[in-house]
Amino acid sequence: MKLSDGIEQAIHCMTMLASLQEGSTLSAAALAEFHGVSPSYLLKHLQALSTAGLVGTVPGPKGGYRLGRAADEITLLDIVIAVEGPQPAFRCNEIRQRGLNPLPARYFDKPCGIAAAMLAAERAYRSELSKTSIADLINDLTATDDGGIAARGCAFLDINERKAAR
Repeated sequence: MKLSDGIEQAIHCMTMLASLQEGSTLSAAALAEFHGVSPSYLLKHLQALSTAGLVGTVPGPKGGYRLGRAADEITLLDIVIAVEGPQPAFRCNEIRQRGLNPLPARYFDKPCGIAAAMLAAERAYRSELSKTSIADLINDLTATDDGGIAARGCAFLDINERKAAR
């Protein structure tokens, strides 16, 4: 299974947005700059996250993106579904019923073993992704960071965070 680069970008952006102060935002351009990715490609994924309600948007020159709900309520599965869509990675097209000399329909009452195995793997994959939240990722990073990662992020936010008006 191969996920798009947008998944990695979306997850990293979500963890950064989780670090914002209440009511603050970050622009798509700032997120793209920090992660060294294409702003137009990232914007496409931020829009998908927004449509799914995972990020909120604030319009205008001082606007930007922020989490749409609490970090502990957003799972990796939520992000994958928002960016890649809800369809399973494997889609059975029943090719066993095509080709030369096809068999009668009675041979195809149940899904084939290939489809059953692939769908079982999909369920396991989705189950694992649903167990990890953005808050979990941040907690894991906090536990292992010697301060360098936090310092880099804080320095960037000091310059780019668009703070809510008080």
